[in-house]
Amino acid sequence: MRENECYHLRGETDIATAVMGSYIYARSCGLAQQQISEVATTVSELATNVIKYAFSGEVWIEHLFQSGREGIKLTIIDRGPGIADLQSALQEHFSTGQSLGLGLPGVQRLMDEFAVETSTEGTRVTVIKWRS
Repeated sequence: MRENECYHLRGETDIATAVMGSYIYARSCGLAQQQISEVATTVSELATNVIKYAFSGEVWIEHLFQSGREGIKLTIIDRGPGIADLQSALQEHFSTGQSLGLGLPGVQRLMDEFAVETSTEGTRVTVIKWRS
């Protein structure tokens, strides 16, 4: 079992560090190559959102063992203004930042479990990828 890891996000270069760290972590936990790529893509999308909308935050990575299953839990936290319209943000092609708006819906599709908590004090996205 691996120790939890935390990556602090303060700028663009921190995104790359968190993505590479998540890739290595997922590989060391025995996930299949497709799953490793999905974990790294998820970290890229969510960490980019943190820098773009909240300017700083953290990516936490945890090795899970629950009910005979093994996986990885990612928790991405920021202390930004929150997501004003979460319902819309979870819809395909919705964007407040002149992008394609595929971030949150794409992450939801890539991962096995997905949850978002948001308020005016920040946002927490928690996702899990179970080993197949």
